[in-house]
Amino acid sequence: MHSHITVLLHEAVDALAIKPDGIYVDGTFGRGGHSRLILSKLGKSGRLIAFDKDPAAILSGEAIKDKRFCIMHGSFSKMQLMLQEMGIKKIDGVLLDLGVSSPQLEEISRGFSFRCAGPLDMRMDTNSGQTAAEWLATVTEDQLEKVIRDYGEERYARQIARAIIMARARQPIVTTLQLAEIISAVVRSRQRQRENMRHPATRTFQAIRIFLNQELEELSLTLPQCIELLNAGGRMVVISFHSLEDRMVKQFMRAAANPDELPRGVPLREKDLQRFSKQKLKLIGKAVRPSENEIAANVRARSAVMRIAERITLNG
Repeated sequence: MHSHITVLLHEAVDALAIKPDGIYVDGTFGRGGHSRLILSKLGKSGRLIAFDKDPAAILSGEAIKDKRFCIMHGSFSKMQLMLQEMGIKKIDGVLLDLGVSSPQLEEISRGFSFRCAGPLDMRMDTNSGQTAAEWLATVTEDQLEKVIRDYGEERYARQIARAIIMARARQPIVTTLQLAEIISAVVRSRQRQRENMRHPATRTFQAIRIFLNQELEELSLTLPQCIELLNAGGRMVVISFHSLEDRMVKQFMRAAANPDELPRGVPLREKDLQRFSKQKLKLIGKAVRPSENEIAANVRARSAVMRIAERITLNG
């Protein structure tokens, strides 16, 4: 079993531009790689609040005995409410490391991986919600096709959905290997040889996981909260591993960084422009991707994209 390797560890924490006495949020604690590095850069009066839906991650976080740190069991989409309940109205930085962690993928009982036969679960929070097996037992073919197509961007969504429904009629689909074999039989018969590097079940497993955990919906709820929570000069740093997530983050940041168009020739100073504009973020640099060395050391880093933005004004 491999230990979790934090992706873009130093790049992400450096991007937060940490102030020793600041208040920071790690919205996806995982196994705490980013959190531990943030804590090492905080002074005695600094604070770090972490969130995670995974009970295993919460146990890992509770092992950190540091008065400046606390971990909350819950989705980052509840971030603003949970911080307010703690008496925190503003923060100086927030980090979101999206996707699944290595321990989640490698723990057979979690059902995220198609490499071994395990129960078909796929829930981030194992204490609540519907498992993948339960959902597949009742979903219609049309609904299944839509999820696979929309969340997995899978070209064979229709054929895969039909094969799953037909297989379900013969016997319940309750293990990861069962599902992977059904998908593989469909996709491999249609793939060209050059596409065979990616496991045929990758996109479908990813789609079901994203749908069951409402990952895109929760991200869409969270991004506006980050703006509202950030102090002027505070940074938001988001690491995505899926094109749909990254597209959402990129479009959100760009929209928040674009000032409203004003009539040409109006003589306004910069501070006046900020006052009249709804611009709330400033983009920091270009998208950051892992180095070749990091990818060689951790192949799961290959799809990571990090985007950084800074809160520029508290007006509006």
